[in-house]
Amino acid sequence: MKRLPFSLIVITDWALDDLLSRVEAALEAGPGIAIQHRHPGATDRRFYEEGIALERVCRAANAKLFINGRLDIALALNANLHCTTRSLKPLDVRDAFSGLISCVVHDDADSTDGADLALVSPVFRPGSKPDDTRPQLGVAGFERLARRLPCPAFALGGMETTNAGSVKAAGVAVIASVLHASDPKAAARSLLQGQLPLKAIDGTV
Repeated sequence: MKRLPFSLIVITDWALDDLLSRVEAALEAGPGIAIQHRHPGATDRRFYEEGIALERVCRAANAKLFINGRLDIALALNANLHCTTRSLKPLDVRDAFSGLISCVVHDDADSTDGADLALVSPVFRPGSKPDDTRPQLGVAGFERLARRLPCPAFALGGMETTNAGSVKAAGVAVIASVLHASDPKAAARSLLQGQLPLKAIDGTV
């Protein structure tokens, strides 16, 4: 499997007025963190401008930036791409895209062909989506899906410092547990130190 330079992915929540400062604070926790730009409902222009702002923050911290679902914006910003259930599939763009590609996996029907990593969810009830009624995978369900994947599997959905270490994963992806924390830097550091498996930084499971 491809070696990844991060074991924590922080996904943006643009409902936060101070999102950029919270992202900056989280990245101060040290290397091993990537950012995913997600903003459902944003106009193309707004999404692009937000991406520009995030790219500057990530570049200053030498952190990877993933763009949610928009190949054109990922190319424009020289960023990486996250493929959603509604976007192009990783295999559709693999030959034309040199950056990292992540994708979503919810069940056995989802393919990761062409992806460098997969975000498997929901492991637990998402803290950023308290009304989410999707069945939770739990630890056993996550690990069952992760074992069949040809790429590193990141645990997404309700991941916090108290449970991240219980899941055998290449890393975790979070929104609320870092960005909604009173101290995003401390929350990110806690996830990076002692909570994730020591081999996570290698991108192996």
